Amino acid sequence: MNYRTIWISDVHLGSRHAQTELLLDFLRENECRHLYLVGDIVDGWELKRRWLWNSESNTVVQKLLRKQRNNTRVTYIHGNHDEFLQQFAGLSVGGVRIAEHAIHIGPDRKRYLVIHGHQLDGLVHFNRLLERVGSRLYDVILELNTHFNRLRRRLGFGYWSVSAYLKHNTKSAVRYITQFEDAMIQLARKHRVHGVICGHIHRAEQRNVRGIRYLNCGDWVESCTALAEDYDGVIHILHWHEHVAKRAAAGRDGPKVTGPEPPTPSEQVPSRHRPVEEFQPDLAGLL
Repeated sequence: MNYRTIWISDVHLGSRHAQTELLLDFLRENECRHLYLVGDIVDGWELKRRWLWNSESNTVVQKLLRKQRNNTRVTYIHGNHDEFLQQFAGLSVGGVRIAEHAIHIGPDRKRYLVIHGHQLDGLVHFNRLLERVGSRLYDVILELNTHFNRLRRRLGFGYWSVSAYLKHNTKSAVRYITQFEDAMIQLARKHRVHGVICGHIHRAEQRNVRGIRYLNCGDWVESCTALAEDYDGVIHILHWHEHVAKRAAAGRDGPKVTGPEPPTPSEQVPSRHRPVEEFQPDLAGLL
């Protein structure tokens, strides 16, 4: 599909739960004029704890840089797990613009604040230890989710999210999500925009609240969702798990990863750019 704009967040490259295969499948099937990476694309916290960066992670980086060279404007909004990029805010790396937040203008001239969202999470500012404990607990839930869905596939059932169930049915989680969404709406009013597009809480959502539009990308460690804007300015939530399941039911092949994609003859690197390999960040040195 060809969209005007795509937003993805919370990929967590470098963590054991990153869905790189599905993300590469998504990036191959979808093109856009502007791609926003809405934070936590690289999991710096996990990479500090144990180095899990692999060839598929490199392939994702190469694919994103290839899109940048092929007339897709890529903007990287850093989050809390990739906060090491904050020092580069306002700069371009390989043509990719790095920022703390951005203003997106739709074809209907509506303005959206694009921000990861951790700035409004009190845990980030007041208790980093507690936040990291919560991150470890989430890892445990994701591990349980992986084994549970492996069993469901063997029994012929579709994907079902343990974490999403807990988020929707645990009072404290529901309260936190509601408070986060309300704070985002207030932030949008402060910036005098029509809506806010964020990530951080790993829950894809779109709704209108008192004239302000709230949109959340979701994540790529579990739900595999993204936001996409068509050329009329309509923004949709794309559920890639469901798309892959429908494609499989129709007899089409599922996602495949065969390593870095070779450049096509039409992909000529302008002389003002360096080769893609030179743009791969030295993550070990930055973290």
